[in-house]
Amino acid sequence: MDFTFKCPACEQELEVDASGAGSEIECPACHETIVIPQPPPEALARQQEASLNPIASSAAAKEEKHFKVPAHAGPTALLIKKANKPLEFAAKDDERVIRIKTVRRADCVELGKDNFDQIVSDILQKIGQEHIIAMHPLSYTHLDATTQKFITDYGVMIVFKG
Repeated sequence: MDFTFKCPACEQELEVDASGAGSEIECPACHETIVIPQPPPEALARQQEASLNPIASSAAAKEEKHFKVPAHAGPTALLIKKANKPLEFAAKDDERVIRIKTVRRADCVELGKDNFDQIVSDILQKIGQEHIIAMHPLSYTHLDATTQKFITDYGVMIVFKG
Protein backbone atom coordinates (compact mmCIF):
# COMPACT_ATOMS: atom_id res chain seq x y z
CA MET A 1 0.00 0.00 0.00
CA ASP A 2 1.32 3.43 -0.91
CA PHE A 3 1.46 6.36 1.50
CA THR A 4 2.65 9.94 1.10
CA PHE A 5 5.07 11.96 3.17
CA LYS A 6 7.03 15.20 2.74
CA CYS A 7 10.78 15.57 2.35
CA PRO A 8 12.09 17.28 5.53
CA ALA A 9 14.56 19.37 3.50
CA CYS A 10 12.44 20.78 0.65
CA GLU A 11 8.83 19.87 1.58
CA GLN A 12 8.42 17.89 -1.67
CA GLU A 13 5.49 15.48 -1.37
CA LEU A 14 6.63 11.90 -2.06
CA GLU A 15 4.62 8.68 -2.44
CA VAL A 16 6.21 5.34 -1.53
CA ASP A 17 5.18 1.78 -0.81
CA ALA A 18 4.71 0.97 2.89
CA SER A 19 7.18 -1.91 2.61
CA GLY A 20 9.99 0.62 2.02
CA ALA A 21 9.67 2.16 5.49
CA GLY A 22 13.03 2.67 7.19
CA SER A 23 15.10 2.56 3.98
CA GLU A 24 17.13 5.48 2.63
CA ILE A 25 16.30 7.17 -0.68
CA GLU A 26 17.42 10.30 -2.50
CA CYS A 27 14.83 13.07 -2.82
CA PRO A 28 14.23 13.67 -6.56
CA ALA A 29 13.79 17.42 -5.99
CA CYS A 30 16.65 18.42 -3.68
CA HIS A 31 18.84 15.26 -3.94
CA GLU A 32 19.04 15.02 -0.14
CA THR A 33 19.33 11.51 1.34
CA ILE A 34 16.26 10.87 3.50
CA VAL A 35 14.91 7.92 5.50
CA ILE A 36 11.39 6.78 4.62
CA PRO A 37 9.27 7.14 7.80
CA GLN A 38 6.90 4.49 9.13
CA PRO A 39 3.44 4.77 7.53
CA PRO A 40 0.80 6.46 9.69
CA PRO A 41 -1.72 4.14 11.43
CA GLU A 42 -4.58 5.28 9.19
CA ALA A 43 -2.61 4.09 6.12
CA LEU A 44 -2.27 0.64 7.70
CA ALA A 45 -6.00 0.61 8.50
CA ARG A 46 -6.76 1.50 4.86
CA GLN A 47 -4.48 -1.34 3.72
CA GLN A 48 -6.41 -3.87 5.83
CA GLU A 49 -9.71 -2.43 4.57
CA ALA A 50 -8.49 -2.63 0.97
CA SER A 51 -7.59 -6.29 1.34
CA LEU A 52 -11.21 -6.95 2.42
CA ASN A 53 -12.73 -4.86 -0.38
CA PRO A 54 -11.13 -5.55 -3.83
CA ILE A 55 -12.84 -2.51 -5.41
CA ALA A 56 -10.92 -0.19 -3.07
CA SER A 57 -7.65 -1.01 -4.81
CA SER A 58 -9.02 -0.39 -8.32
CA ALA A 59 -8.25 2.68 -10.40
CA ALA A 60 -11.76 4.05 -9.84
CA ALA A 61 -11.29 4.19 -6.07
CA LYS A 62 -7.96 6.04 -6.13
CA GLU A 63 -8.12 9.64 -5.09
CA GLU A 64 -6.58 12.39 -7.19
CA LYS A 65 -3.45 13.90 -5.65
CA HIS A 66 -2.05 17.32 -6.40
CA PHE A 67 1.71 17.60 -6.07
CA LYS A 68 3.64 20.76 -5.39
CA VAL A 69 6.69 21.72 -7.40
CA PRO A 70 9.40 23.23 -5.23
CA ALA A 71 9.98 26.93 -5.87
CA HIS A 72 13.54 28.20 -5.85
CA ALA A 73 14.47 31.58 -4.39
CA GLY A 74 16.51 32.68 -7.42
CA PRO A 75 16.55 31.81 -11.09
CA THR A 76 17.80 28.35 -11.97
CA ALA A 77 21.22 28.02 -13.57
CA LEU A 78 21.32 27.43 -17.30
CA LEU A 79 22.82 24.02 -17.95
CA ILE A 80 22.92 24.23 -21.75
CA LYS A 81 24.59 27.29 -23.19
CA LYS A 82 24.30 28.52 -26.76
CA ALA A 83 27.37 27.59 -28.78
CA ASN A 84 29.72 30.43 -29.70
CA LYS A 85 30.24 31.26 -33.37
CA PRO A 86 33.56 30.26 -34.91
CA LEU A 87 35.91 33.22 -35.32
CA GLU A 88 35.83 33.23 -39.12
CA PHE A 89 32.02 33.49 -39.10
CA ALA A 90 31.96 36.10 -36.34
CA ALA A 91 34.33 38.32 -38.35
CA LYS A 92 32.20 37.98 -41.49
CA ASP A 93 29.02 38.79 -39.59
CA ASP A 94 29.63 42.53 -39.94
CA GLU A 95 30.64 42.37 -43.58
CA ARG A 96 28.21 42.37 -46.48
CA VAL A 97 27.92 39.38 -48.78
CA ILE A 98 29.01 39.54 -52.42
CA ARG A 99 26.15 39.76 -54.93
CA ILE A 100 25.84 39.94 -58.71
CA LYS A 101 23.36 41.92 -60.82
CA THR A 102 23.19 41.23 -64.56
CA VAL A 103 21.47 43.72 -66.86
CA ARG A 104 20.77 42.79 -70.50
CA ARG A 105 20.09 45.54 -73.04
CA ALA A 106 17.20 43.54 -74.56
CA ASP A 107 15.38 43.68 -71.20
CA CYS A 108 15.73 47.49 -71.12
CA VAL A 109 13.93 48.25 -74.41
CA GLU A 110 10.40 49.57 -73.85
CA LEU A 111 8.15 50.67 -76.72
CA GLY A 112 11.15 50.88 -79.04
CA LYS A 113 13.08 53.15 -76.66
CA ASP A 114 16.45 51.96 -75.27
CA ASN A 115 16.55 52.59 -71.48
CA PHE A 116 19.73 50.54 -70.84
CA ASP A 117 21.86 53.50 -69.71
CA GLN A 118 19.16 54.88 -67.41
CA ILE A 119 18.47 51.49 -65.77
CA VAL A 120 22.18 50.74 -65.22
CA SER A 121 22.67 54.26 -63.77
CA ASP A 122 19.75 53.74 -61.37
CA ILE A 123 21.14 50.38 -60.23
CA LEU A 124 24.62 51.84 -59.68
CA GLN A 125 23.14 54.77 -57.74
CA LYS A 126 21.15 52.38 -55.54
CA ILE A 127 24.20 50.15 -54.84
CA GLY A 128 26.57 53.03 -54.11
CA GLN A 129 30.11 53.49 -55.41
CA GLU A 130 31.79 52.23 -52.22
CA HIS A 131 30.07 48.82 -52.53
CA ILE A 132 30.88 48.13 -56.21
CA ILE A 133 33.64 45.53 -56.60
CA ALA A 134 33.70 45.10 -60.40
CA MET A 135 31.74 45.67 -63.61
CA HIS A 136 32.08 43.34 -66.61
CA PRO A 137 30.67 43.86 -70.12
CA LEU A 138 28.68 40.95 -71.57
CA SER A 139 28.03 39.85 -75.13
CA TYR A 140 25.25 37.32 -75.73
CA THR A 141 23.01 35.98 -78.49
CA HIS A 142 19.24 35.60 -78.23
CA LEU A 143 16.28 34.81 -80.50
CA ASP A 144 14.35 37.94 -81.46
CA ALA A 145 10.61 37.26 -81.18
CA THR A 146 9.59 39.66 -83.98
CA THR A 147 12.14 38.73 -86.68
CA GLN A 148 12.70 35.09 -85.61
CA LYS A 149 16.47 35.61 -86.02
CA PHE A 150 19.38 35.31 -83.63
CA ILE A 151 20.62 38.73 -82.53
CA THR A 152 23.91 39.45 -80.79
CA ASP A 153 23.39 41.92 -77.96
CA TYR A 154 25.25 43.34 -74.96
CA GLY A 155 24.80 43.85 -71.24
CA VAL A 156 26.70 44.40 -68.03
CA MET A 157 27.40 42.27 -64.95
CA ILE A 158 27.86 44.22 -61.70
CA VAL A 159 29.64 42.53 -58.75
CA PHE A 160 28.97 44.33 -55.46
CA LYS A 161 28.75 44.00 -51.68
CA GLY A 162 25.16 44.02 -50.60
